[in-house]
Amino acid sequence: MALVDVISIKGEKVSQVELSENIFNVPVKSHVLHDVVLMQLACRRSGTASVKHRSDIRGSRRKLYRQKGTGRARRGDIKSPLLRGGGVVFGPDKRSYKYSVPKKVRRLALKMALSCKLNENEIIIIDRFNLDQIKTKQFVSIIKQLNATNALIVLEKKDDILELSSRNVPNIKVLRSEGLTVYDALKYKNLILVESSIKPLEERLSV
Repeated sequence: MALVDVISIKGEKVSQVELSENIFNVPVKSHVLHDVVLMQLACRRSGTASVKHRSDIRGSRRKLYRQKGTGRARRGDIKSPLLRGGGVVFGPDKRSYKYSVPKKVRRLALKMALSCKLNENEIIIIDRFNLDQIKTKQFVSIIKQLNATNALIVLEKKDDILELSSRNVPNIKVLRSEGLTVYDALKYKNLILVESSIKPLEERLSV
């Protein structure tokens, strides 16, 4: 078990918490993290890029002029890709980029990401993160006191006041423990864990 200090939103130490070695002290393998991050980014792609092909263009299918005798190049209908307003030949179509890696690999990658953050002293554990009202200025002052201007904040449950106070702050993201991904954990420099979110996170990864 690794003992980590728990601090308040004022940056003062209030207690210590034990972190499971099976989750926060796992050997890090970069290729596993790479595979899972690529998968998660691929699943986020919309895949909506598309063009109109010859059959999608609205227009007559009549041949514009006869095949021979005009002295011009042979020509088909007005929807030909050679003409302005015609169909596109090799353009993209709508598609899904989603694919999956085994659940065990995804779970292991998240453990590695958390272990990497702990090894580099980039995990900050706070006892609570409660705001009285929706106030971005107050939220920013707390973040500056914690010296974490580029951070991912992980909560146990939904907190509308905190989420609304932080949504306009650059390089800050707030999410619940069940939504934590490898990509989000590695994207931000600091990982701020509210103490109550540690147990659900450990239960999720110890299955």
